[in-house]
Amino acid sequence: MSEECVRVAVRIRPLLRKEVLHNHQVCVRVVPGSAQVMLGTDRLFSFDHAFGQTANQDEVYESCVQPLVESLVDGYNATVFCYGQTGSGKTYTLGGGGNLAVESGGIIDRVAQDVFFLLGEKRKNSDGVEATVRVSYMELYREELRDLLELHTIHKELHIREDERGNTGY
Repeated sequence: MSEECVRVAVRIRPLLRKEVLHNHQVCVRVVPGSAQVMLGTDRLFSFDHAFGQTANQDEVYESCVQPLVESLVDGYNATVFCYGQTGSGKTYTLGGGGNLAVESGGIIDRVAQDVFFLLGEKRKNSDGVEATVRVSYMELYREELRDLLELHTIHKELHIREDERGNTGY
């Protein structure tokens, strides 16, 4: 597993149809052959990974998330945290394009497939291997924490807490 605890990736979504119709212009682009993003003509930002408008779900998953899944199955904890303004593509990246095509599946679909496949392989190759899988899918919006795996009809108030050792939980 890598020695780096946190890696940061940026994904630039293509202009939406309505943005193209209103003649909006692309103002952010990935510098070819690098993990840098150019804002306008003179502001450069560096990341661990940078994905342009043509990047597909496979590229993002294989570069950023799949190594975490492999470490997860080896007993490490892993977190994928998506951040951005409304409409920036977080839901698409996490959940996919909303159709049943495998290539449009998001991070969540791919993690589930890989975790259970890798655990199945471990179980086949080892005697008595057992695993417990726990998943959280949270949204923090306007300082309100929501469990996205709960039914929308159930409103369960969640609070972020810190224990005596400094560990954060809900």
